[in-house]
Amino acid sequence: MWTTLSVFILCFFSPVCCVFQKLYCTLSDSCDCDFKPNIRDLEWDLYKNVYGQHLAQEIVSEEVARFLQEKNPERPLVLSFHGSSGTGKTLVSSMLGGHLYGSAMSSPYVHQFIPTLHFPLANRVDEYRTELKTWVQGNLTECARSVFIFDEMELMPPGVVDVLEPFLGPFHVVFSTNYRKAIYVFISTTGEEVINRVTLENRQAGRDREEIRLSELQDAIAQTVYNSSHSGFFQSSIIQQKLITAFVPFLPLTRLHVERCARSQLCQQGHCQRADVVEAVGGDMSYSPTQGRFFSTTGCKAVPAKINLFL
Repeated sequence: MWTTLSVFILCFFSPVCCVFQKLYCTLSDSCDCDFKPNIRDLEWDLYKNVYGQHLAQEIVSEEVARFLQEKNPERPLVLSFHGSSGTGKTLVSSMLGGHLYGSAMSSPYVHQFIPTLHFPLANRVDEYRTELKTWVQGNLTECARSVFIFDEMELMPPGVVDVLEPFLGPFHVVFSTNYRKAIYVFISTTGEEVINRVTLENRQAGRDREEIRLSELQDAIAQTVYNSSHSGFFQSSIIQQKLITAFVPFLPLTRLHVERCARSQLCQQGHCQRADVVEAVGGDMSYSPTQGRFFSTTGCKAVPAKINLFL
């Protein structure tokens, strides 16, 4: 029986290391060659570099930690990120992949799908379903610890992702493949209206932002993505069967959060002392609603361009 040590010794002395290493990863069904989860660093990264998203920080760290504690989980981890553009959804998905694999997001076991690239035509749903099923099944056969990230789900043709339902349900083996160790992340702006409304009502009521709880948003997000024709989950069996582990709300960002984004990016460029640029970036953003101007309409997405403008 191959062990990690025996593979290391073979790799050290043999020019065919990569062949045996890949074979070991496949046979071991654990991807130990690249799967190196570090939950502590993930939690710290979320705390330090994600601004204004206490719900996302809590849910992602807790659900990932709980999932990885189970050597044989009953079902995959399925997270659905929702919120306005620039609130950190893609950033958090990158952090997740980055702290699970030794080669971070460049790992061959992290798979990203973009509707406009992979599923651009609404009249080819049946073809896309076949391709997606084949892609997912093939990658799970190669590595049970695969991560699948679906970005811009608001642009996904409805019906495509429903082909994943057998992979997400409470079964032990599907299509002769053990799939329960996989992680799925869906990213969408669908549901931003309800998230922004609840956040605004909370602000107007004088409550602290951190008082917003997941229970105030989870069901409303689920109903919105299920009933919206501008959603890849429109009338989806995945929603009907309650196969999403958690709907993760990303709240709209305030000027304070935008300025923290600007300060962080300036520091990365060696300009930590440029408080004038931070203030200028924050002041030049668009905010809503008109009365109050509480939340940035673009979140942190426009920050790099604004920094270049004022630096």
